[in-house]
Amino acid sequence: MSGHSRWSQIKHKKGVTDQKKGQLFSKLSKLISLAARRGASPESNIDLKSALDQARAANMPRENIERAIKKVSDKSAAQLEDLVIEAIGPGGIALRIKAITDSKNRTIAEIKKLLADHGSKLVPPGSISWMFNQSVSVDDPTIQAQIDDLLSALDDQDDVEDIISNLQ
Repeated sequence: MSGHSRWSQIKHKKGVTDQKKGQLFSKLSKLISLAARRGASPESNIDLKSALDQARAANMPRENIERAIKKVSDKSAAQLEDLVIEAIGPGGIALRIKAITDSKNRTIAEIKKLLADHGSKLVPPGSISWMFNQSVSVDDPTIQAQIDDLLSALDDQDDVEDIISNLQ
């Protein structure tokens, strides 16, 4: 039974959970930095308070939180900005992808590639807003699997903060 040690199994599971936790902490750090631009005091900045609450709920270390807030005061560091991308997904669903990035062009290119790989495409901003008022459901299991794959791939992308769709 070589290669079947208990430590080997634990090591692989730990590696996967550590990677997911790192991605979550990275997203939360960007969210905190972006909110801290409007003021470093959680009492006067409701966005920062909300971001800090999310970080605490995820058990993010205090040092990481403080580093994210201090990053805003460092003018030599790359400045983060909000980005909203709209797309049409498999089955004609509408997607609004919210991202926080330090490089708008890189993030748009990465998301555009992810969308193309999953049978989706970017659309001009504001062109699908009307679609969010319609309820859309997918009965085809193949299309539902494509949608699930796309949403999973977008969620794994580091800069993506939130994904909104009109899918029921």
